[in-house]
Amino acid sequence: MKNGFIYIVVSVSGASVLALEILGTRILGPFYGVSLFLWSALITVTLASLALGYVIGGRWADKGPRLERLCVLLLFAGLWTIAVPWLKTPLLTFGEALGLRLAVLIAATVLFFPPLALLGMTGPYAIRLQASGLEKVGTTAGYIYAVSTAASVAAALLVGFFLIPSVGVLRLTVGTGLLLVITALFGLAGGKKRPAVAALLLIPAAAMGLRSIGPSHPNTAEGVLAIEQSPYGEIRVIEDERGRFLLIDGGIHTMIDPESGESLLGYVDVLDIAKLFFEKPGRTLLVGLGGGSAARRFARDGWQVEAVEIDPVVARFAYEYFGLKADEAAVFEMDGRRFLRSAGAKYEIVIMDAFGSSSIPFHLVTRESFALIDSRLAPNGILAMNLEAAGWDDMLVKSVGATLQEVFEHVKALPMAEPPNTLGNLVLLASHKPLELSEEPPVPLDRFSAEYNRAHAWDNRFDVDRKGAPILTDDHNPVDIWAERINLTARQKLHEHFAAEASW
Repeated sequence: MKNGFIYIVVSVSGASVLALEILGTRILGPFYGVSLFLWSALITVTLASLALGYVIGGRWADKGPRLERLCVLLLFAGLWTIAVPWLKTPLLTFGEALGLRLAVLIAATVLFFPPLALLGMTGPYAIRLQASGLEKVGTTAGYIYAVSTAASVAAALLVGFFLIPSVGVLRLTVGTGLLLVITALFGLAGGKKRPAVAALLLIPAAAMGLRSIGPSHPNTAEGVLAIEQSPYGEIRVIEDERGRFLLIDGGIHTMIDPESGESLLGYVDVLDIAKLFFEKPGRTLLVGLGGGSAARRFARDGWQVEAVEIDPVVARFAYEYFGLKADEAAVFEMDGRRFLRSAGAKYEIVIMDAFGSSSIPFHLVTRESFALIDSRLAPNGILAMNLEAAGWDDMLVKSVGATLQEVFEHVKALPMAEPPNTLGNLVLLASHKPLELSEEPPVPLDRFSAEYNRAHAWDNRFDVDRKGAPILTDDHNPVDIWAERINLTARQKLHEHFAAEASW
């Protein structure tokens, strides 16, 4: 039994390592956003913990290897993993004031370094147990690491492709911990010839643990209308007295009045300005559907709308919770740039609205991407792009504007935030024709109106200052660095907005 069980241990250990690394993005993502820094922090913590585990495990194995000790490593790794869902909330609250990079790194270290280090110790310890002599150490090590890696590969596919969307993040985290604990106790009891008794005792404990954590589920009493794990992020629909929100990895992507269905985000009003450059409605391509507010607005005004949305859950929620109708837009579920490469149609207006505070898809804001969009625009067509930035002169605005100017003859920025140095949205317009209207948007009577948003943005339009701004390309693109500051500011405001824990 011993030799076969060791391979089971390294399989469970290897699978758990990859499972925890992937789950980490979903545990921390809704609070910090799934950004380059989150992935970097998780990879750093994973590699550092495994390296330390290899060293300690190898030394410990040389001092007298016993199967019971190997099982103890799994046991404590499992217990810590089970505790992660309960450790998460106070830890994230504590780290919020530390700045995004430090907070993400501390959270990833506290939650995942201990179990991953313990799992790292199992490899060299298992090799020492399994090797029958010095002449077999190389072969044994090869087999152990091959089995562990194969289990990691299987876990990565299983967790990412199937389990997270169907089981849920917190339940899967607890389930991973329970798998480690059960494997450990089975090995410990096996030495006493009582594996069946141990397994039977753990069945009710495992059931109670999984039931107590449960999957994330809607709670209409607290305003949480829907929660779902998609292949691309955690999607939530939340409603309070201020409106109905679509949150993707904790960032607001859509906000509407639930009674009228009208958007409460000013940039949707400003996107309407693009229509004023045309005498009659034409074809519009929307890259990034969100809740469908812009798609509905254009369709209502007679435009033929096609929308590209990579996340099928977002597209479904647009219909179920945000009032989008099937005849208002033809929705294609794929990456925006991939769609642009394959599309044969020409569009009068292309709207880029795929950017959130935590993550800017870098491949959509490069010179190559803008050239591809230009090839899909009708003569004198217009690209309208929504950006969130920390001020009108944010480097993100300058660099994206400078990159647009590499492809288009005319570029204008239409800002919304006041004062100009605060977080807010801007709409960038780009075209080969002059971006001047024959008739100004009407002067609004109401400060809080769509007309005011349009008039304010147009009256404050400016040419983007490209001085010192790097051109973004597929080869060199630092937008993730700039997005960190925007993400931190946006998340602080968001956490104040949704102070209740139920919203998270």
